[in-house]
Amino acid sequence: MTGNGWQRPRDLRRSTRLHRSLGTTATVFATCSAVGAGLLTGCGVLPGVAGGSREPITVMTWAPDGTSATNTPGMPAMAKAFARWANANGGLGGHELNVLTCNEHNTATGASDCARRAVKEKAVAVVGSYSQYGSAFMAPLEAAGIPYIGGYGISDQEFTSGLSYPVNGGQAALIAGSGRQLAPDCELVSLVRPDTISGDILPGLLNAGLVADHRKPATDIRTADDASDYTPQAERALGQAGADPALAARLGRKAAAEKAQKGCVTAVLGDRTETFFDSFRRVESDDQKVRVASVIGSVGQPLIDRTGGKDGPFEGAYVTGWYPEADDPRWDPMKKVISEQAFGDDSIDAADAGVQTTWIAYTVLKKVVESLGQDSVHAPDLVRALNTGVSVDTGGLTPALRWRFEDMLAAPDFPRIINRQVTFQVVRDGRLVSLRKGFTDVSSTLEDAAANG
Repeated sequence: MTGNGWQRPRDLRRSTRLHRSLGTTATVFATCSAVGAGLLTGCGVLPGVAGGSREPITVMTWAPDGTSATNTPGMPAMAKAFARWANANGGLGGHELNVLTCNEHNTATGASDCARRAVKEKAVAVVGSYSQYGSAFMAPLEAAGIPYIGGYGISDQEFTSGLSYPVNGGQAALIAGSGRQLAPDCELVSLVRPDTISGDILPGLLNAGLVADHRKPATDIRTADDASDYTPQAERALGQAGADPALAARLGRKAAAEKAQKGCVTAVLGDRTETFFDSFRRVESDDQKVRVASVIGSVGQPLIDRTGGKDGPFEGAYVTGWYPEADDPRWDPMKKVISEQAFGDDSIDAADAGVQTTWIAYTVLKKVVESLGQDSVHAPDLVRALNTGVSVDTGGLTPALRWRFEDMLAAPDFPRIINRQVTFQVVRDGRLVSLRKGFTDVSSTLEDAAANG
């Protein structure tokens, strides 16, 4: 927000109303002090005004919806639910929270339009949003000085712009972590990924994780991220992972099966990952099974449930994530807000990584606003607090988050990754569960990937 904020009243009538308001505030404060704030749920909040006398705060959350590629409608819905919950409990540090939402349509034009609307509506931040078109949305935000807090982590600019404050390591950390997760079990790896600018960095990241454990680089299989069939890509991925049908005639069925078991196919195609594995399942031989893998956001509990659970194609799959699995009790506060404020909204799934990221991003916003203790909050106030070291405890969902210079990563392609922790998960009996306890730090893998170009 670039305005000058609250202005002193200039006429006598407004001045009189102000004195009356201050008198009311003093009376409420005295009553609360005498009786005990813990006994009065209305203490600190002026009657009829959410957040008391402090100015409301406007932010925006955007995401694609109704497109032929990835859709994340749960993110804006989670933002709205968070706002309802926050305002029912005194706002953010006494400020009423107003959330604007925008459909960026998974296009550069849509992303730019959403960013310009955020500027026009005087949003003080864009929070918990999804867009792969960072070059389209960051420029308008930077020109207006609006911070981008807790984006999904899908665009390069989220990890280079000085006004971006990511809460996870984005796809870069996931893919680097996936390489680390696959290396112990996979002699040959095929990577199926989008033929896009953001997809072009994925092979190097995956290979950095594989090579660290003395594995060969993965076979890079590029494809469209909005195709309706991936049969050719599935056949190539299987063959390059060691599941070539011709091997059975040359090596024998048993030897061919054993070779395939040491191969892995990982696909990172967003919403189209399901379509790829549907094609994959049709062409994979029962005699030559490889391990399948992906990352959170391309594969998650909602997809596993929808495709048959323990009887579906993802049973046994390795999945690299940013956060603890969805059944972890650390998500209980978020689930409580969803049940209270978004009951019946099918677009919000507590197991969805976009919903989880939005929850964490708004947790950051809440902490930063509360740390200011100001009657009015503008974009530069948030930027100053974030840059000077405000630390956010997310209840164990991430490490403590802080965005000082010394917290940045020594990697020129994504220096603003301040959370380099990932989780290794596996699908067992149809549920995503931890493969390794706790978080795994992929800082060195990301730095190696950057050093190797």
